[in-house]
Amino acid sequence: MNEPLTDAPAPAETGFQPDMPDDLGLVLDVPVELAVEIGRTTMTIRETLAIGPGSIVALNKMAGEPVDLLVNGRRVARGEVVAIDEEFGLRVTEVVSAERRLELGNA
Repeated sequence: MNEPLTDAPAPAETGFQPDMPDDLGLVLDVPVELAVEIGRTTMTIRETLAIGPGSIVALNKMAGEPVDLLVNGRRVARGEVVAIDEEFGLRVTEVVSAERRLELGNA
């Protein structure tokens, strides 16, 4: 499922061009892992082994709260989960500044 969920225009088509150093082209094709994190929790091994069909695992986020978009484990954006046909996606509502990403990475 590497195809985009919608026919959203590419950044060049929207007029948005992030500030990129000239030598960034060297890494533009390097694959990275994107993950959407809807929440976390801590459980004991006993509780984890008791999970089965129909179990509900409570997370540390409330329904409707923004979810995090992680790139290689670091939060780079937040957004809201959307359903398009039978697939889920993320509508980005906030992008973490480069300075803040560095702060979060060192925390």
